[in-house]
Amino acid sequence: MMLTGNWTYPTAIRFGAGRIKELPEACAEAGMNRPLLVTDRGLADLPITRAALDILEAAGLGRSLFAEVDPNPNEQNLVAGVEAFRAGGHDGVVAFGGGSGLDLGKMVAFMSGQTRPVWDFEDIGDWWQRADAETIAPIVAVPTTAGTGSEVGRASVITNSRTHEKKIIFHPRVLPRVVLCDPELTVGMPRPITAGTGLDAFAHCVEAFSSPHYHPMSQGIALEGMRLVKEYLPRAYADGTDLEARAQMMSAALMGSTAFQKGLGAIHAMSHPIGAVFNTHHGTTNAICMPAVLEFNADVIRERFDMAAGYLGIEGGFDGFRTFAQELNDRLGIPRTLSEVGVTSDRLDDLAAMAIQDPSCGGNPVTLTVENLKTLFHRCL
Repeated sequence: MMLTGNWTYPTAIRFGAGRIKELPEACAEAGMNRPLLVTDRGLADLPITRAALDILEAAGLGRSLFAEVDPNPNEQNLVAGVEAFRAGGHDGVVAFGGGSGLDLGKMVAFMSGQTRPVWDFEDIGDWWQRADAETIAPIVAVPTTAGTGSEVGRASVITNSRTHEKKIIFHPRVLPRVVLCDPELTVGMPRPITAGTGLDAFAHCVEAFSSPHYHPMSQGIALEGMRLVKEYLPRAYADGTDLEARAQMMSAALMGSTAFQKGLGAIHAMSHPIGAVFNTHHGTTNAICMPAVLEFNADVIRERFDMAAGYLGIEGGFDGFRTFAQELNDRLGIPRTLSEVGVTSDRLDDLAAMAIQDPSCGGNPVTLTVENLKTLFHRCL
């Protein structure tokens, strides 16, 4: 089967191996002539980034790069990126990389014409309407990992470097106009990043499927996304050059981000403050928290996962699924406890207080409180 396609849901997507060559056409489609390529420091000097810049330069679109992006991007990175955007006279952003590069790139485009602080646009009520939508620069997204799905998201996660809180900044026009999904760009991912990003996509699907909100389209996408991760993440982890596995995982990442319009839950509510305080890898943190959260939500989600397990070819219904989730973590070298990634017990009160403020809490099938979040953090240590 040829894993190539042009899709228009939830935005224009050009999917297939080798399609990075179409970057100039994607920029033209988005209406940009002088793009700024935004990525993280780790990708700045890699061959895939140099190749993307070569393609832009050869098409007469310049060779502008901003890479002052931390693994958990913050408002200081954003200020520097907006300054680079304005100083270079750019008219659009190519957001290139994993979640950090994509999230920061989208925010550079968003904030390039705003006059209010970025925190004024947090995903609370109708705060997004405070933005001047006409000044938001166009975005082309090019993912180089298969996990966050930020390439098809209408928001970015930005860490407040003063309070160490992760904030979700939302606007409908932050959704990239064109996405280039080329699985060849993910072939060089190291095993730990393959595992962590892949399990991030899995967590998106699991939590969307668990959410009590009504959204049958997202429910179906989440279920098939879980199947793709189950079938293809171990293959991508075992052989990074397995292009079919890489492509299927890139699809799973798109599906997870699309599905979680239905809601997230305690896994992400916990992971966001942990990442902000301890600078842990987001997907890996999600994976560590998942077994405990599944157990916490068991009474409410058991019936739907009994059904899902059958579709996924997992015996034992919900209990079999929960066991599978832990065994998948183990198979991919994920630590079993948060303490193994540097989380300490002295910050549990702070983490629970931050987690209860996270918008993800609203999608958890069991009502979350500071006390039960403290219990969950403790179980994961």
